[in-house]
Amino acid sequence: MTRSENLPVATILEQFHDGPMTGVFTDGSSVPNPGPGGWGAVYVVDNDIVDQGHGHDADTTNNRMELLALVKGVDLVPEGETTVLYTDSRLAVQTINKWAPGWEKAGWKRKTGTIKNLDLVKELVAKTKSRPELQLQWVKAHAGNRWNEYADALATAWQRSEV
Repeated sequence: MTRSENLPVATILEQFHDGPMTGVFTDGSSVPNPGPGGWGAVYVVDNDIVDQGHGHDADTTNNRMELLALVKGVDLVPEGETTVLYTDSRLAVQTINKWAPGWEKAGWKRKTGTIKNLDLVKELVAKTKSRPELQLQWVKAHAGNRWNEYADALATAWQRSEV
């Protein structure tokens, strides 16, 4: 298997065939970190792309891009459609599923200092609370999962001449 980092999406589709075939797959990157970065999200049903998006920020962090990819990923799914949002960011999953409910109850404060990327955390919490049909789940990065690799290709597209 070819190393999947920084490959165009066409190459990803040729080389990778494993992993879940339905869901929203998201990824974020920053090279270096902090520095310029990108996000990518693709909505797939039965191995067919329904919608996708990607973007770039000249001055960011990988965690900001991971969260932004999830925010944009939610927007790809029609309301009422049940699906899983997959991310390879354990931090993003723990932030939204584990820590954010407590922070919200405490007025968006935590005992150990400021909450990083609070703007995106609040936005993602609001979106996921209003969309109970969506589930957020972690998937291992660079493990050959076709659509996670594809999301990575979207997130790093800003570094290449072709998406």
